[in-house]
Amino acid sequence: MATGFDLFTDRAVVALRVNGELKDLATTVGDDDTVEPVTIDSPDGLAILRHSAAHVAAQAVQAINPEAKLGIGPPVTDGFYYDFDVAEPFTPDDLKAIEKGMERIVRAGQRFVRRVVTEDEARAELAAEPYKLELIGLKGGSDGSTDGDAELNGDNESVEVGGAELTIYDNVDPKTGETVWKDLCRGPHLPSTRMIGNGFALTRLAAAYWRGSEKNKQLQRVYGTAWPTKDELRAYQTRLEEAAKRDHRKLGAELDLFSFPDEIGSGLAVFHPKGGIIRSEIEDYLRRQLVANDYELVNTPHITKAHLFETSQHLHWYKEGMFPAMHLDEEQDAEGNITRQGQDYYLKPMNCPMHNLVFRARGRSYRELPLRLAEFGTVYRYEKSGTLSGLTRVRGLTQDDAHIYVAPGEVREELTRQIDFMLEVLRGYGLDDFYLELSTRDPEKSVGTDEMWETATETLREVALASGLELVPDPGGAAFYGPKISVQARDAIGRTWQLSTIQLDFNQPELFELEYTAPDGSRQQPVMIHRALLGSIERFFAILLEHYAGAFPVWLAPVQVVGIPISDDHADYLAEVIRRLKKRGIRAQLDDSGDRMQKKIRTHTKDKVPVLLIAGGEDVAAGSVSFRFRDGSQENGVAADEAIERIVASVEKHLQVTTAGQL
Repeated sequence: MATGFDLFTDRAVVALRVNGELKDLATTVGDDDTVEPVTIDSPDGLAILRHSAAHVAAQAVQAINPEAKLGIGPPVTDGFYYDFDVAEPFTPDDLKAIEKGMERIVRAGQRFVRRVVTEDEARAELAAEPYKLELIGLKGGSDGSTDGDAELNGDNESVEVGGAELTIYDNVDPKTGETVWKDLCRGPHLPSTRMIGNGFALTRLAAAYWRGSEKNKQLQRVYGTAWPTKDELRAYQTRLEEAAKRDHRKLGAELDLFSFPDEIGSGLAVFHPKGGIIRSEIEDYLRRQLVANDYELVNTPHITKAHLFETSQHLHWYKEGMFPAMHLDEEQDAEGNITRQGQDYYLKPMNCPMHNLVFRARGRSYRELPLRLAEFGTVYRYEKSGTLSGLTRVRGLTQDDAHIYVAPGEVREELTRQIDFMLEVLRGYGLDDFYLELSTRDPEKSVGTDEMWETATETLREVALASGLELVPDPGGAAFYGPKISVQARDAIGRTWQLSTIQLDFNQPELFELEYTAPDGSRQQPVMIHRALLGSIERFFAILLEHYAGAFPVWLAPVQVVGIPISDDHADYLAEVIRRLKKRGIRAQLDDSGDRMQKKIRTHTKDKVPVLLIAGGEDVAAGSVSFRFRDGSQENGVAADEAIERIVASVEKHLQVTTAGQL
């Protein structure tokens, strides 16, 4: 047995990886097994900690309300949840009581004990739990299926019954050996509830449909978080507080940037004038970079005949994510007889099929390759209402989409070029902490040969590694047509966002019969590269809004400069400075309202205007102004000409100006 650690002295070890598979710490291992420790602070260890805390939360709920029926309780990013079917919705007071119950269970030091059971045994033991019985049926293929796992709705259900066998975890009283609670679960778990410690908390309540389907009953969901120590829990809670302050939905309303009118519909945003300016600056900067890097801009319709998405196979693989068809062009005579057959049209969820038609519109030569087609294309996706979240998950979104057509021998060079381009542009928006993720094939949801996928995946892997950035795997996360590299960016408070993506596609060129003339005169099929740099403009807008906490750099700020005269006598002088700034393209305003100067300063600072220019009698006499910055610092007696040049330079250089000395 190869271990390299001492199970009996290393208290940070909470589980084992035996021959690559996660196991409980109590697992018996053989001399020939390869055994690795799983520490509580590792990603796997944190997931085990949080899954164990979810079980304790469920036990606490049923101790308070024995009639509560158990759903599922998986670990999720930074925490866990558990779903329950209860007669009355949970309240905040219930949440406090459940947390107190969890504390008692943790202190009791109950042991998590794994048992393998047959389907009949599981049904007998969990006869009072209808949702567990449903999962057992899926696992066993009781409906006639030969592969129960294939019907499980993702990893959330597989934490219950995934794997080769059914298992139940007993919570055992360490003093009496009595089983005080049990749950259907794949595991692994911590050895004891005591190892959960005091680094956990319940965070919020929600409603959720059973197995994510609106056709099923709505259950009550309890969310929580768990960390190895109390200090780590407090640090996480501090991050949550900071994230709440930065929530783009809150800032969007406070700064009058965008809204979601009920009259338009869920997930469909309208941008107000200030938000429209920011969005325009985001797009204009990228548009300039595209032109400078040999992209050609195209524009395509929002709606198309069904046949296009049949050809691209989106109607096969992605139909549930599309809005329903609109049946158009049908004609009838006076008697109601159909004289002209109609056809289905769809709102487009993707731009790529239309870009293929642009490529195919005329003959292409190898001399035109790589051909880089780019579009700010608005697409529509039927997201379930429960998944919508401000601008980060919407139904109408604008992709900064590009499709690049290359000869097979150009693939590696073009991928390298695109990764460099993506990182350079993202840095231009003020993001600079990145790593890469490689999404590989899901055999159940993919088209193309094994050889094609292997070649494409290895090419992406080699190019990603050559970038020098960290590369992490995303098994099964690829689109149906090809593997993907995504750029993951960390924001100002350390959260990770998926931004740019680049995908290889050997499939669509074949489906659309795309060809170019090779140097020898033969007709060859290009390789297609899908490239989204910002993802969607709406989501990227939200990410930048939260990254900067609404205090945008000067170039992005909707109002860049506000002039504040100390008294009415100084307004004409400052108005001329503002006029000169506007002439240089600066979004500047003069506040000559009747408010007192200090109120004006508070108002525009609250609106996060980056630069306030103040002028009084001495400034008028000297031809100068005073700078006031967002942190309250001030720089006095700056010549007006110099002030204008410094402001213009801050826009050109994309400076983030918050305090004196940065401008």
